[in-house]
Amino acid sequence: MSTAGRAREYGRVAFRVWLPVVAGTGVAVVLGVFAREHEPVRVLSIAGFVHLQAAKAWLTCGVAALAVLQLLLALALYQRLPRVPAWPWIGPAHRWTGRLALLLSLPVAVHCLYSIGLQGDTQPRVLIHAVCGCVFYGAFVAKMLLLSRPGGGGWGLPVAGGVVFAAIAGLWLSSALWFFTTVGG
Repeated sequence: MSTAGRAREYGRVAFRVWLPVVAGTGVAVVLGVFAREHEPVRVLSIAGFVHLQAAKAWLTCGVAALAVLQLLLALALYQRLPRVPAWPWIGPAHRWTGRLALLLSLPVAVHCLYSIGLQGDTQPRVLIHAVCGCVFYGAFVAKMLLLSRPGGGGWGLPVAGGVVFAAIAGLWLSSALWFFTTVGG
């Protein structure tokens, strides 16, 4: 392939990856700005839990557990686990556990965005939590857009998946783990 041909191919690959990255970054920024600028509205409960923080902590634990399962399924899907055959159910299981994790995260995110927001006098833990939440949804959007691209996103897909996983880990550490070790569950 000529130098000009390689340059065109690199440009196409970069466009396929960077357009979803820009869109995901936009989602993360919009969520952060919304959380910072809107007036919080108090919400009384989530899913019948008596204590709102407990509900959010348990839902976040569910999301984190599904994220670990997602990681293992992705490693199996890309045949990165030794002695795991390419079972046909791995792809659908990866998709459905991801959908379930997103579904579990939505009540928590809605409460955090609408009821708490992001105040300027927050503790470092709260700021890290807010940034991880925005990054999670932005990286999720980027990952879904990468999946819809011709070629499936190439190297961008596992990077986006890794960012999603890291953001969920940060969310769990800064919320559920903090809650259970500080407040009690």
